[in-house]
Amino acid sequence: MAAWDRGRIGAAISPGLVHHSDAGSQYTSLRFTEYLAAAGIDASIGSVGDALDNALMESTIGLYKTELIKPQPHWRNLSDIEFTTAEWIDWYNNARIRSSIHDTAPAAYEAAWHEKQADRQPVTATN
Repeated sequence: MAAWDRGRIGAAISPGLVHHSDAGSQYTSLRFTEYLAAAGIDASIGSVGDALDNALMESTIGLYKTELIKPQPHWRNLSDIEFTTAEWIDWYNNARIRSSIHDTAPAAYEAAWHEKQADRQPVTATN
């Protein structure tokens, strides 16, 4: 989604981008691994069955349940859960403050990075 959303399918993505998966067979296939490599994306897993493969995802699911699902024990219907989950994921991915990027939200950090890149002047060689 990151590559597609930014219009960079088939082009190298920012160094350090990691694809996290649930270790399903589609994520360990040779073709998918080749696609990630071509896009410059590192896979978070190397083999199925490694106990550390899902550590990040499992902690995120735990956070989701603790922050969103458990405090609201009586949901009206499945649609309410789906809509609220979509809102939470959007907040988690785009607006949640992260210390690793200087206490900034990811969307704001990325926008500032792109703005800085637009201000850069090309370097030209002189003879």
